[in-house]
Amino acid sequence: MRETVRELELSVQPSPQPEPEGRLRPPPLLQLAVSTQDPPVADQQLQTDLLPLELQQRAKPLSIKYRLLLGVLLGFSVCAAIVALIYFVHFQGRSHHADGGAPCLSPACQWASTHLSRSADPFQHPCDYFLSTCTLNKVGRQSGQDAAAHSGNQREEVTTPQERAQSRQTHKGLGEEMIPDRKSLLLLHLRDILESNDSPGRTSLQKARRFYQSCLDTEAIEKAREEPFLQLVQTLGGWPVTQNRTDFNSTLGLLMREYATFPFFSLRVGPKEPGETANGENKIYIQIDQPDLLIPVQWNSHAEKSQSNNQAIRPFLATWERYLTLLGFQPMTWIVPVGMFTSLSSELAVATAPLPYRLSKGLLYQNMTIRELQSQAPAIDWLGCLQATFHPHPVTQDDLVLLHNLPYILQMSGIISKWATTHEMSSSNPLHWYMVLHLLHTLVPALDSRFSETAKNLSVALGSTEGVSPRWKRCVLDTESGFEQVLKNLLSEKMAHREATEMMRNVFSSFKAKLQEQRWTNKSVQMVIERVESLSPRLWTAKDTSGEAELDLIFSKVGTQSFFSNYIQLLSSRQKRRVKLLSERTEAADVLSVAPRLLGNELLFPMGMFAPPLFHPTYPRAFNYGVIGFLMAKDILHMILPDIHSQSEAVRAVAECIWAHYLTVTGKKGELSLSATQQQEVWVQYSALQIALRAYQQSLKKYPSDASILGLSHTRLFLTSFSQVNCDSDKYSEFMPLEPSFLITVLCAKSDLCPASLQCLKNTQQYSVTTC
Repeated sequence: MRETVRELELSVQPSPQPEPEGRLRPPPLLQLAVSTQDPPVADQQLQTDLLPLELQQRAKPLSIKYRLLLGVLLGFSVCAAIVALIYFVHFQGRSHHADGGAPCLSPACQWASTHLSRSADPFQHPCDYFLSTCTLNKVGRQSGQDAAAHSGNQREEVTTPQERAQSRQTHKGLGEEMIPDRKSLLLLHLRDILESNDSPGRTSLQKARRFYQSCLDTEAIEKAREEPFLQLVQTLGGWPVTQNRTDFNSTLGLLMREYATFPFFSLRVGPKEPGETANGENKIYIQIDQPDLLIPVQWNSHAEKSQSNNQAIRPFLATWERYLTLLGFQPMTWIVPVGMFTSLSSELAVATAPLPYRLSKGLLYQNMTIRELQSQAPAIDWLGCLQATFHPHPVTQDDLVLLHNLPYILQMSGIISKWATTHEMSSSNPLHWYMVLHLLHTLVPALDSRFSETAKNLSVALGSTEGVSPRWKRCVLDTESGFEQVLKNLLSEKMAHREATEMMRNVFSSFKAKLQEQRWTNKSVQMVIERVESLSPRLWTAKDTSGEAELDLIFSKVGTQSFFSNYIQLLSSRQKRRVKLLSERTEAADVLSVAPRLLGNELLFPMGMFAPPLFHPTYPRAFNYGVIGFLMAKDILHMILPDIHSQSEAVRAVAECIWAHYLTVTGKKGELSLSATQQQEVWVQYSALQIALRAYQQSLKKYPSDASILGLSHTRLFLTSFSQVNCDSDKYSEFMPLEPSFLITVLCAKSDLCPASLQCLKNTQQYSVTTC
């Protein structure tokens, strides 16, 4: 005990060095107790011996009282030291919490730290950071360059904040500083999975990886040239010359089943309408639509029909002449077939109609039995073709199918009958030519670069400005389309279900609170609120129960041969997936979906939303909520409140307040006011930021601790991660008149939420900031 007391005494001795600024100093009582010390024992005894006897006798009780006083003072000192220690620990703990908690050191956080450190700090240079617009950012942006930023391509290092800000303005169009769009990042994540070596025991996953690698092996593809396709044509009965009398419908059924090729109409499987359910389950139908057009047409809105596009005829003819030349045909042998193919393509194309017209005329989701369809469009053996396509699932004459353009189906049947009759005695079979060349169109991605370059030249000639995707992205998309079940199961296993579920529920709860706070002008909004209350948010994960052995059987022939052979197997497996979907009567989760959707009374959040690098379970929650939380809230607002501008007076008021703030900060004068659509988008994105922040604060109440990146506080990390979201990542970006990160300045106006003032130092004009 004596040693313990001595240690405490030593621990509270005043330091001879000056206290650092901001360090806690001991209370006055503690200082007094420490400065009062017992005199040395020898000196005390000497003084006592020199006193007279009477005084010595009186000194003993004084000495006892003195020691008791010292004991009391020492006790107070110990208690004061303990109180000070508790206060110090508590204060430091609160300060540590305010600074964002312990640093996150996971590999994912290291990537996020590097990314944020290379980006301009929105709280250090708000002028350079916030004052650009979405329109400017779109200049020069290319999808392939967006993805390159995360794949490891480094640009020249910049050091000073001014250089970082200037660099950001210079390179923003290339997407090197801001997070690319969600779909590109999801493809990058899938590429990482396909290029890794984990899960070596999974045969189906290894087949997917071999397929992906065969797609990247351009040297082998170039070496094979056109020979794989020529061999395939021979298995279909050869080129359509006089001796070829292959049955039209049997060839059509074969193309549909084995090669997912639909020359005369398109085929898909799904529910009647998005969100339709029956008895809690989806009703799945065979759906028949007009085909994807090979030759473009022009829509005449006055006559309400399509017309030939004469400017497209010449490049279309040249393309197919080039294809047949590459396949070894001499000019005199392909003139007639290409001419008939072009004529038949044009005739079918002008029978089609654009989607808006079909919607306005109620031509979508018209149902009839296969028997009724056969009587109205007899040129196609509908029952035979559908039975072949969906084998082994039973298809009968009385099954319902959904039609999305019945007038086209009827005209298509008449055109086929006419061509079959007219050219019955011809030296060529134009319908067979048409189907084989359609198959060539399907398989061009699996052939060498001469064919892909020809296809690219046609697209350019027809006015397409879409850039060519990098090879790896094409290969990831092809792999996903064939191995969706494999990747879906793998993503579901790797997904952080608990963290994603918590975020999903907090964001949806915050969204509902936002609805209750709105000032509504339309009484019908009560129906919207009731609809929202009936919704149940759920993660849209894989429900497929296929075992590893079943998956191995499905993909038994895939991934072990050339890319051309693998591609054919991919098309076949794609069709088998349609069969399974029809048999199980359930709609499968979309692997590449990155936005929520409504299905009945369920609000589904797909797995693709929670893939790295936008989301990771080891990230601080501030980072996850600042990016994915905002995107989730924005998607929900767009989906559930598509016309909020006409339902709430707050939309215009908030948007005009934000726009006025923007004009004041930037010093722009005489700018036009925002349109109703722009006002709605500004309100949506500002509300989404508020919803995400409230959801994060709700999470902090339940789990007060949260990690940090770069030592940033919770709120600052949340807002800094939000500032990385680019403004052209969705289809509504064209209506956003300013960079979303500017909304941080509005949120921080006259608020204690933000760790620093966001005044623009370059703007010498004083302006008053209002809270919108």
